Amino acid sequence: MPGIKYEDFLDLGYTPAESELVCTFHVEPAADMDMEDAASRVASESSNGTWAELQVEGSITDLSATTFSIEGNEVKVAYPDALFEDGSMPQVLSCIAGNIMGMKAVERIRLLDCDWPEPLTTSFPGPQFGSGVRNEIFDAGERPITATVPKPKVGLSTDQHAQIGYEAWVGGLDLLKDDENLTDQEFNPFADRLTQSLAMRDDAQDETGEKKSYLVNITADTNTMLERADMVAEQGCEYVMVDVITTGWGAVQSVRERCEELGLAIHAHRAMHAAFDRIPSHGVSMRVLAQIARICGVDQLHTGTADLGKLENEDTVGINEWLYSDLYGMNDVLPVASGGLHPGLVAELIDREGTNICIQAGGGVHGHPDGTRAGAAALRQSVDATVADIPLEAYAEDHPELKVALDKWGTETPR
Repeated sequence: MPGIKYEDFLDLGYTPAESELVCTFHVEPAADMDMEDAASRVASESSNGTWAELQVEGSITDLSATTFSIEGNEVKVAYPDALFEDGSMPQVLSCIAGNIMGMKAVERIRLLDCDWPEPLTTSFPGPQFGSGVRNEIFDAGERPITATVPKPKVGLSTDQHAQIGYEAWVGGLDLLKDDENLTDQEFNPFADRLTQSLAMRDDAQDETGEKKSYLVNITADTNTMLERADMVAEQGCEYVMVDVITTGWGAVQSVRERCEELGLAIHAHRAMHAAFDRIPSHGVSMRVLAQIARICGVDQLHTGTADLGKLENEDTVGINEWLYSDLYGMNDVLPVASGGLHPGLVAELIDREGTNICIQAGGGVHGHPDGTRAGAAALRQSVDATVADIPLEAYAEDHPELKVALDKWGTETPR
């Protein structure tokens, strides 16, 4: 029988089956294309079509995607479940965010959102802990958990790094976190940093009576990440951190499998996400990247500061709501607010995002005029005051660390 043609991928009367993955795209057709032509090519190129009309014996249309809705520049495409390999996010993305991003038929195309069906979604493990880390690990009650990254990002020796962690933990923070570009460099080797930081962690726990932990960056090739995860578990740490975009989703899936064996939570840093999501008309939205992260199984994910920090944000609140949402019984994800935060922004941040988050500050801790320990105390005080519904200025009257922070930064948003 003759092969399928572009127009066979367009049916504006079609109703997707519950088992189909539905993707919403922003599409701007090329100058010589109308919207229906461009939209049909999106479905074709992302499933089983090609540019030439083929002569193929037998039916192949049961694997065709269908463009079923066009409203302005918003296009919806339904993908049959049989098109996908269960439990393989790289294969899924090669379909729905692969060649279509470079087609000449479109001037711009952006994957805005996905409606994930149960068969495909439940072929992935999802998070092992999710937002449960707040109380399963820290017994944080109703407050957000807190974290900091030693600054500068790189260049600190192992001794310096571990000492800053100790000061932050004793000051009242829950987590020390490596920055995204600190892994296993000569000035601060991974194994030494892990051992020394956890020794300081233990001292801080003894001194404060509170649980503390460390988000150590295991990012590398997949085999090395698995080896590092083993080391982390052997040292008695509760977490690993992975730069999930730069390592790739297949590697994240391998780490997730190993972390289940080891009982480790995964903190996901989103470095490089803006290469996909910063241009509003092209690429892959942060909303979709967050969905992928949850389905692949991370427990914590940076999602932004709802426009309070130094970085561009895209619908942080809406993304967080999706991460909390019911998804066929899959665990949720704890959103991490980070990037230009300081104590003076905490009350507004919690008002916008709620308390079921992790609040992370780098410069907003270490830039405190009285040093890291005071900066950590100020951040924790701002959290405690906000959860207790006490204005920061009033709380600062009896908490000098917070007062100094407010005097220095006020409630201004950095750039």
